[in-house]
Amino acid sequence: MATLAGKTLFITGASRGIGLAIALRAAADGANIVIAAKTATPHPKLPGTIYTAAEEITAAGGACLPLVVDVRDDQAVEQAVAAAVERFGGIDILINNASAISLTGTLETAMKRYDLMHNINTRGTFLCSKTCLPHLRRAASPHILNLAPPVSLRPRWFGPHVAYTIAKYGMSLCVIGMAEEFRADGVAVNALWPKTVIATAALQMNPHVDPKHCRTRRSWPMPRTSC
Repeated sequence: MATLAGKTLFITGASRGIGLAIALRAAADGANIVIAAKTATPHPKLPGTIYTAAEEITAAGGACLPLVVDVRDDQAVEQAVAAAVERFGGIDILINNASAISLTGTLETAMKRYDLMHNINTRGTFLCSKTCLPHLRRAASPHILNLAPPVSLRPRWFGPHVAYTIAKYGMSLCVIGMAEEFRADGVAVNALWPKTVIATAALQMNPHVDPKHCRTRRSWPMPRTSC
């Protein structure tokens, strides 16, 4: 796919951070962007809402439909996908970017936080993919892209934060499984994962992340790996 001009991207959690950066790059090609994220009013500590993101995307050359969506809510996702199809005529690319993170050990991880990570990361990815797939099957060159790491069973990736790792690996396993399941339909399913931590606003609030080891937005796009 040489250009994203005229393509419609449904991006979850793209009011800020990596999701917004992807949206802005696609907008530069003249793509249609659906921002599906929770932040409709300014967050007390984090910059950006779906509406400020829409303004940036429009200024960058794209068309944008900002929608308030909690990817844990089946009905909200179904309504958002229907609105996207009504506005732009279909969906060409789904980007499962929405994710929750807590880099805590087992004893420090509250079950409420555990449930949040699994419901957003794994279940949200599965739900959004399931809901978009009937429309993706009708697209000319359909893609699903998950912001998820390559699967590795090396203990070093589990020991410090097992709850977060298995929640993110749920997204990775969706890539592997759906790529095979929908291969015959021509739906490409891949993963994108930075080789180093990116200093997004949300991640800078995490006390377990050392800013000195993070890359800034000026250094994006990042090197990537795929499942």
